[in-house]
Amino acid sequence: MNWPVAADREGLVHAANLLRAGGVVAFPTETYYGLAVDPFNRRALDRLFAIKRRPRHLPILVLVSGCEQLPRLTGPLPMVYRRLIKRFWPGPLTLVCPALPALPTQLTGDTHTVGVRQSPHETAAALIAAFGGPVTATSANITGFPASISAREVARTFADEIDLIVDGGLTPGGCGSTLVGLERDRLRCIREGKIAFAAVQEAAADFYQKR
Repeated sequence: MNWPVAADREGLVHAANLLRAGGVVAFPTETYYGLAVDPFNRRALDRLFAIKRRPRHLPILVLVSGCEQLPRLTGPLPMVYRRLIKRFWPGPLTLVCPALPALPTQLTGDTHTVGVRQSPHETAAALIAAFGGPVTATSANITGFPASISAREVARTFADEIDLIVDGGLTPGGCGSTLVGLERDRLRCIREGKIAFAAVQEAAADFYQKR
């Protein structure tokens, strides 16, 4: 493994080049450190599952730079999602959307859906910009164990199994992003995290009232 690099231009360009080559890169987000691979690279996704010892039926969430990258992952967004994006992005709200048929099944867990969010963390945003596209952001941990909140913890967990750590300092930890989906056109809380689901429902309330 390359030793941790600073979250500066040189380090981020190096990280982006590794992602293009199918590498696995750890980086900080607004919750924990995540593991990035190219979400369209099936071999990289296979490697990610092996490194995390992750069951294949569990999907992998994806970070985007904003709505302009969503058409690479999903079709037209439901209007209520657009309301939530306006209110909560960038932030720890993951929206579960219908996946484009061409997406790797490793990414979707064969659920035909994909979870997406825009991170407010400066380093996460800079990595996506350097790479020029979405990246995965599954937590940097062995499945079933606590997620890493520092570059040191990532290094201790994965040793030489990943290719690079972008050191962006400590992350807040605590809980992950809130996962929200749609069921019969109504919002459904899949996992409550940093954002209370009640706040999500409140943000969408006027949308439903006006229909």
